[in-house]
Amino acid sequence: MQVTETVSEGLKRQLKVIVPAADLQALVETKLEDIQAKVRLNGFRPGKVPLAHVRQLYGRSVMAEVLEQTVSETSTKALQERQERPAFRPDIKLPEDKETVERMIAGASDLEYIMSFEILPKIDLADLQTITLEKAVADPEEDDVKKALERLIKANVSYEPKDGAAEDGDRLTIDYKGSVDGEPFEGGTGEDAFVLIGSKRFIPGFEKGMEGAKTGERRDVRVTFPEDYQAKHLAGKDAVFDVTVKEVAKPVEGKADDEFARTLGMESFAKLEEAIRGQLQKELDTISRNRLKKALLDALDERHSFEMPPSLVESEFEAVWRNITRQLEQSKGSFEAQGTTEEKAREDYRKLAERRVRLGLILAEIGNVNQISVADDELRRAVIERARQFPGQEKEVVDFYRKNPQAMNELRAPVYEEKVVNFALELVKTAETKVTPVQLMEFAAEQEREQVLMEGGDGHEHEHHHHGGECGPECDHDHGDHHHHD
Repeated sequence: MQVTETVSEGLKRQLKVIVPAADLQALVETKLEDIQAKVRLNGFRPGKVPLAHVRQLYGRSVMAEVLEQTVSETSTKALQERQERPAFRPDIKLPEDKETVERMIAGASDLEYIMSFEILPKIDLADLQTITLEKAVADPEEDDVKKALERLIKANVSYEPKDGAAEDGDRLTIDYKGSVDGEPFEGGTGEDAFVLIGSKRFIPGFEKGMEGAKTGERRDVRVTFPEDYQAKHLAGKDAVFDVTVKEVAKPVEGKADDEFARTLGMESFAKLEEAIRGQLQKELDTISRNRLKKALLDALDERHSFEMPPSLVESEFEAVWRNITRQLEQSKGSFEAQGTTEEKAREDYRKLAERRVRLGLILAEIGNVNQISVADDELRRAVIERARQFPGQEKEVVDFYRKNPQAMNELRAPVYEEKVVNFALELVKTAETKVTPVQLMEFAAEQEREQVLMEGGDGHEHEHHHHGGECGPECDHDHGDHHHHD
């Protein structure tokens, strides 16, 4: 193999690779002999087919296979021998004229190809121990703890039977049978179903139709399925539900006492209050840590300047720009409505793409220099954490990652980044500053606004999945789950 550097401009490299025809032919002969020993052809005993006949039948396809294999192996070897670190998968070009290609396939010409790529820049890392960052910290306000407890009590309302007619806020236990044009439909029957009047969780008109009902009463409730109802054959149809009211119960709000705490598995109200305060503190600590990470990234960005591979920047910019334009399409907005122009927006987002690439390379270099890696058990924990985001589908999520190396690599990237960031935060100096929870929350809100703008929603693509089966009155017209997919 002969390797000649033909371009070396900044981060751009181009290599010309030549593999002698004799080397290719030797590989072809080895493969043909292997075929000769195994092939079964009519008129010949096993292993006795003449090599010339095997060559005539399989020579062209074997040479094509050898050429593909040789390009893969020699391109990798060339990069390793030169200790090159490509930023992207190299672009490989074989001769385009048919005559040359035919000569290579026929074994009458050397294999010759051009390999173009960009290399990763050399980065002189700043001394992390010279960086000082402000760490904003906050403790939960007592008023926040009180409000959180009030919300918890309100969310855990209990119900007790009542003798009167059902009204807003009451919960009914019912049996029901639904029909359209006098015919029952699949999924339209249920027993011991709960109906909370005023919850708006049911088909429009159903809860209203249950107002005034009493325990033991039987009534027909007439409704119309929404035009966009998920079960298409029911969409827009009039239906009648034969309902039997088994119980009418009124809400009884819990009291801030030990008995309420015990219903939630806590031994006393004081312990429940302590747990709520701890949860609020954990949330504030998470925001504080995110703010500190942002400060670290800003400091790293300010302290490093180097040429970046254009292909990486372009790829990052295209990804960012796709998200931005998709957001505008979904919201039917425009750059002008945001007080800018498409040209100015492109300029701003390209700078953002450059920052992301620069920081990615810096973090990768910190990890490389300090031999930071992601262990298998850390990756397994990340898969489990991901699976927990999909209650009821955990096994499917775990199987998906096990069967998709590309998806697993995408999951490895944020785990690796967090390890590098944690390593860096151990080395930098931090000066704690006490702030109020409101001030910390303002930072979190700002981060969320940026994330919504950049990546849409919560930073993930969304897919809308409907539950299987038909629905009774408890299914409203937008009954689906939003699942996140990276």
